[in-house]
Amino acid sequence: MISGEQAMLLYEGSDLHELMRRAGDEARRRHGDRERTYVVERNINYTNVCGARCSFCAFSVSGGDERAYVLDGDAVAEKVGELVAVGGTQILLQGGLDVGLDMAWYEGMLRGIRERFGGVHIHAFSPPEVVFLAERSGLGVEGVLRRLQEAGLASLPGGGAEILVDRVRGRISPGKCNSEQWLEVMRQAHRLGMCTTATMMFGHVETLGERIEHLERLRALQAESLARREQADEGGYFTAFTCWPFQSGGTRLGRRLAGEGGWTAASGYEYLRMNALSRLYLDNFANIQASWPTQGVGIAQLALWGGCNDAGSLMMEENVVAAAGTVYRLRLEELRGLIGQAGFEPLQRDYYYRPVGREGAAGV
Repeated sequence: MISGEQAMLLYEGSDLHELMRRAGDEARRRHGDRERTYVVERNINYTNVCGARCSFCAFSVSGGDERAYVLDGDAVAEKVGELVAVGGTQILLQGGLDVGLDMAWYEGMLRGIRERFGGVHIHAFSPPEVVFLAERSGLGVEGVLRRLQEAGLASLPGGGAEILVDRVRGRISPGKCNSEQWLEVMRQAHRLGMCTTATMMFGHVETLGERIEHLERLRALQAESLARREQADEGGYFTAFTCWPFQSGGTRLGRRLAGEGGWTAASGYEYLRMNALSRLYLDNFANIQASWPTQGVGIAQLALWGGCNDAGSLMMEENVVAAAGTVYRLRLEELRGLIGQAGFEPLQRDYYYRPVGREGAAGV
């Protein structure tokens, strides 16, 4: 285990090759040097209405906007059906903080998916969405999670983390939950037996020290959850971590930073450095996922050599990053090729990193 001070020295004092070599060695120690995984998943944004209006988001709109939408049950089912038809195993459901949707609506959406597609893993609702529902319903975080779990929720994504430091959150997303609330949602989910993922969006107003503080808070919660699991032989934990640089196109934050001067967008070089540091720092996280949707194929392949053991999701549909002007799309054979051309054997997995089939799904 490295300390925050050691991480700072490692990041600032090591060249990229050395950082990637060390992170790559760690990934090979954990996962071998032959296979790297991917998952066939569909990202479904059930609404684009969000009252938080984060300055880094180019996707969300207000409720009265002519572009506002909320998907009904049939529209969601059609999207899930298309995923199942090509061998997909999970969906990612994410929306916004929409005052027009209540608990009954969320429960109905989950039950509808479960009744029609019982074998699909439902990975849904980031901590800000859960906190929003908890406050509006009066049920509290645990109450909301229990009801969503009973309706079909299997795991929580790590969206809305950005940087888990309130100074940063106050500048870029003051309308969303604070850092402790984000962590508490994940803590409660783990206590209820649900696994979750963790993320970090960097390269905007945060310092390197605040990035490391973010990693430390994740590592500490993971240690707590794993200790509970070891003691009681139950409970959830973080299955994976993913980081990516802020995508500035079309965002208020991007325009503000450009106007202030002295800011440049984080490059692929910086992404690879941060990704490698994450692999070394998050010693109690099994999996680190490459971010090809924001970085493209070439950088993602380098990330597989620099600490990542997973190439992420096929992402049959992606709207949020695309709204900021970053559009990378892959067919299944291209995603498998990303892994294969990097020198590894592609292996399709499920949410829990169990093999689904070495040939993957066909026809996407």
